[in-house]
Amino acid sequence: MKTSDTDILIVPGWSGSGPDHWQSRWEAKLPTARRVEQEDWYKPTRDGWANRIVAAVRAATKPVVIVAHSAGCSAVAHAAEHLKPHEVTGAFLVAPASERAKRAIPGMAHDFAAIPQKPLPFRSVLIASATDPYCTPEEAKALAEAWGSEFVDAGDSGHLNTESGHGPWPDGLLRFAGFMKNLTVA
Repeated sequence: MKTSDTDILIVPGWSGSGPDHWQSRWEAKLPTARRVEQEDWYKPTRDGWANRIVAAVRAATKPVVIVAHSAGCSAVAHAAEHLKPHEVTGAFLVAPASERAKRAIPGMAHDFAAIPQKPLPFRSVLIASATDPYCTPEEAKALAEAWGSEFVDAGDSGHLNTESGHGPWPDGLLRFAGFMKNLTVA
């Protein structure tokens, strides 16, 4: 599957992704990519964020591939509970934030901090760093297992964001291309 054959939904985490973040760069570079905007990037709620994702999926005109980062990964898992089979073709989940980390953020709704532990109804890959301050490798592996996601160890990469030196993140774009190549429309 090529990116031009899909609607790519960019799902940032808490505080959104700034202009130098790899998600913002991919959004600008990939013609079929668009950001799922949230009402409040600093006070996420389970239903609020999940409903925005579900609405974006249902507004798509091509097969949907989701690219989520940090707390956006949890939002995708919450949204998955409301999606019909085959509404999403795949999800590229990067540096999820653990429940422990999300509970420490002021303004984080408790219902959003909790993370669904059910398999996602679409193919997914979860990329996590060994040195992510918001999710230990053990927490990330447990999420990948619960969600039925392929797990990829990104090594010593921090939170895979601008602060950890992953503004452009060309390795991630190559990995995303490989993920896309192996997707098929059901």
